[in-house]
Amino acid sequence: MLKLEATDRTAFVYGTQVISYREVVENINKFRSILNIEKGDRVIIFSENSPFWVYSLFAIWEKGGVAVPIDFMSSKEDLEYYISDCKPKVILTSTERLPIVNQLSNKPQVIEINRLSYDFTPDNMDFTEKLKDDVAVILYTSGTTGNPKGVMLTFDNLLSNIESVEKVGIASCEDKTIAILPFHHSYPLVVSLLIPLQLQATIVFLEKLTPDDILKKFQDYKITILVGVPRLYNLFHKRIFDRINSNFIAKSLFKLSKSLNYQPISRFIFKKVHQQFGGSVKYFVSGGSKLDVEVAKDLWSLGFKIIEGYGLTETSPIVSFNPPDKIKLGSVGKVIEGVEVKIKDDEILVKGRNVFKGYYNKPKETDEAFENGYFKTGDLGFFDEDGYLYITGRKKEIIVLPNGKNINPEDIENYITKNFPIVKEIAVIERDRQLFAVIYPDYDYIKKEKIVNIYETIKWNVIDKYNLSTVSYKRLNGFTIVNTELPKTRLGKIRRFMLREFLQKQQEKRDVKEPEDEIYQTIKNYLQNYTKITPYPDSHIEIDLGLDSLGKIEFLTFLETAFGVNLSEDFLVENQTVEKIYTFIKDRISRIESSDIDWKKILSQKVELQICDRCLSIYIKPILKIIFKLYNGLSVKGVENIPNNPVIFASNHQSFLDGFLIAASLPTDVLIKTYFLAEETYFNSDFRKFIAKKSGILIVNINKNLRDSLLKSASVLKKGKNLVIFPEGARTRDGNLLEFKKSFAILSRELNIPVVPVVIKGAFESFPINSKFPKPRKITVEFLEVVYPQEKSYDDIVREVYNKIDSKLKLAGVKTHV
Repeated sequence: MLKLEATDRTAFVYGTQVISYREVVENINKFRSILNIEKGDRVIIFSENSPFWVYSLFAIWEKGGVAVPIDFMSSKEDLEYYISDCKPKVILTSTERLPIVNQLSNKPQVIEINRLSYDFTPDNMDFTEKLKDDVAVILYTSGTTGNPKGVMLTFDNLLSNIESVEKVGIASCEDKTIAILPFHHSYPLVVSLLIPLQLQATIVFLEKLTPDDILKKFQDYKITILVGVPRLYNLFHKRIFDRINSNFIAKSLFKLSKSLNYQPISRFIFKKVHQQFGGSVKYFVSGGSKLDVEVAKDLWSLGFKIIEGYGLTETSPIVSFNPPDKIKLGSVGKVIEGVEVKIKDDEILVKGRNVFKGYYNKPKETDEAFENGYFKTGDLGFFDEDGYLYITGRKKEIIVLPNGKNINPEDIENYITKNFPIVKEIAVIERDRQLFAVIYPDYDYIKKEKIVNIYETIKWNVIDKYNLSTVSYKRLNGFTIVNTELPKTRLGKIRRFMLREFLQKQQEKRDVKEPEDEIYQTIKNYLQNYTKITPYPDSHIEIDLGLDSLGKIEFLTFLETAFGVNLSEDFLVENQTVEKIYTFIKDRISRIESSDIDWKKILSQKVELQICDRCLSIYIKPILKIIFKLYNGLSVKGVENIPNNPVIFASNHQSFLDGFLIAASLPTDVLIKTYFLAEETYFNSDFRKFIAKKSGILIVNINKNLRDSLLKSASVLKKGKNLVIFPEGARTRDGNLLEFKKSFAILSRELNIPVVPVVIKGAFESFPINSKFPKPRKITVEFLEVVYPQEKSYDDIVREVYNKIDSKLKLAGVKTHV
C-alpha cells in the first residue's frame, strides 16, 4: 500500500543530484526517525516541490500520521487559518518558507526539512500499520467560492486512482516527467508524484518555473509525459504560434497538417517543434480546469497527443480521462474503473472508491455535499453517445441574465485571452444585470507594442471586436482595467467570490509613503488639479487617474515646461505610474517652473506637412455622387451653411461610407481644399498610405504621435484648408451617438476656426459595422448652421456641436444615445 521499492532506478533529478529509489527509501527512513508523532497526528508540509517534500510525505505515513500539504505561497494569515483548523503537531518547512513560519505567534514544533543532519543510522522499527480507510492526507480546497475546506482522502481513495491509471497502461518505469505543479493539490500529488513513484518512473524537479527552464529540462532529460494545466498549454501554444504565424511557409504547412489530421505526418512536418520539447514526448496531460478545445486541436495538429481528464480534490482527484488510443478532443474522456457518474439537472454526481471521506471537522458541509451516496461536484456536463464526458461549466459560476440566458463566464474569458494578447487575465461578472469584464492587461506586451492609450486600445481592439463576433446576450456591456493580477488559485482558476472585495481594494485610499521633494509635489498637484483624483506613487496615469489621449499630451507639455525636459509620447509607454515619471524627471531636471497648459502655444509648433493641391478626392467625387444617388438616393442639404473661410466639418460617424459620403456631398470648390482625419488602422500598408497622402487624408494613431497628428491638423487649417473630423473617434456600433472627443474644439478655439456640424442619416442602416456589403437604404447628408468659437470653452463648443447633431437625428426619429 503506497510502499516504495528500494531499487537502483533513478527516482529524482534535483539540480545536479540524481537520486535513486534506494536513496529515496533511506531518506524517508531518516525523516521518519526524526518525526515524533503518533497515529492520526496531523503534520503540515509547508514547502516548495523538492525531494525533501516527498521524504516528508512518506515519513508521515510510515509513522501513521496525516499529511497536510499547504501551498508554499501561503501568507502568514493563510497559515494561521490552516493551523487553527487542523491543529497539527508538527510543521515541516523549507529554509525559504521558514521566515513566514517564524512570524506565527502560536505554532507547533517546526522542522526545517532541507537542513537536517543525520549523525546516526536510522532504525527500521516502529512502522505503524496503515489501514485502507485511514486518512492519508488533508488537502485544503483552493477556495474558489469561500474559505478552504480540508478534504480528507484515505489511502484507499488514493490507491483507487493509482490502480485505475496503472491498468490502462498509460505510463511505465521508462517514463520521465517534470514536477511543474505544486504537490499540495490532489491532481499533481497523484498524477505527477504518486503514480510515477508507484511505477518507478523518474521525476525531474525545476529550479525556476519559466518556459525556458521547462523546455531545457525537456531537452536535457528527454521528458516523455508532461502533467500540466490549461494555462501552461496556452503559454506553449502562444509561443509556438507566434512563430508559425509570422512565417508564411510554416503557416501553410500547419494548415496542411490540420487538414490531413494524421499525427505521424504532423510530427514529421513539425519535427523542430518536437525537438524543442526534447523529441520524446508521448503525452501532454491536462487537468485542473477546462482546456480550450481550439488550443487542444492546434497542439494535436502539431503532432502532440493531448490527454485531458476531469476530477476534483474530493475525488482523489481523477473521475475520467481520455484513453490514449481513443482521444476525443473537447471531452474529458471516459469514467475510470470503479467510479460511477450520473447527470442530474445537468450536474455531475460521482460515486466510488475515489470519493473522499469528508471535510475535516465539518460534518454539516460533508452531509450537504452528498445526495443518495453520490458526491455533488457542482460541475455541469453531459455524456455523448460513446460515453465520453463533457464539462459545460461550474454551477455556482453560471451567470443567469434577466432574459433567462445562462452564461458560462469561462467561455468568454478563454476566448478573449486566446485572441487578444493585450489581455493577460480577465474575469467576467454580472454588474447592473449585464455582463461586465475585469481586465488585467499584459504590461510587457503593452511596452513591446508601444501602446500609450491602454483604455482606448482595449475598448476598440478587444471589447468591441469580441462584441461584434458574438451573439447579443453574450456581449460585454462595460469593463474596468486593474493594475494587479486577479485573485486566483495556484492552478489558475479565478476566485470569483473575492472579486468584489478585490475591486473595492483597487479603489481604496492607499497608505503609501510619498517623496516629499518639490518635484514630486509639483507633479502630484498638477495631476490632482487636472483629474480631481488623489494620485499616489503607484497610481497609473491612465487606469487610476483617467488621463485620455489629450490629457496625456497636456501632461507631457506640462512636464516639459515645468522641468525643462524634452519628452516623446513613447516616454509614457515606459513610465506609466506617478513614481516612475517622478524618478525619470528627477534624474533629468533642469528647472522647476510650474505653469498652465497653453494649447495655442502647443499648436504653434512647426511640423512637416506636404499639401496636395488637387487631391484624388476631386476626381472620384463625380463617381461617388452617381453611385450614392442611384444606390442610396443620396440627398444633400444645407450646403449654403458652409462659409468661404476655413472650417472644421464635425460629423457623426455611422458607417465606413461616411468619409466618401461627405466627399460626394461637398461642392467641388470646397472639396478641393478639404482634408480628412482618419484612423491609421485603415491605412496599414504602404500602398494605402500612398493613396491616403494623395487623397488629402491625415492619418491618426491613438498610441503613436497623437501630438504630431494635432499639429498636422492645425497646420492644414492654418494653410487655409478645411478639415473633416469625426469627433466620436469610432463608428457607432448600434446607431447610438457616441461621446464626442474635444480635439476638434481645441483646434477651433485656439485657431479661431468655425465648426460646421454635419449630420449623416441612413448610413448605419445601409452599412452597419460587421456588414460585408451596403444595402440600398436612403441616405441624407446635411450641413448645419456654423458654430463659432469666440468666447466659448472647449466643453461649450463640444456641447453645442453635439446638441445640434443630436437634435437633427432625433427629429428624424434616430435614437442617438442610451
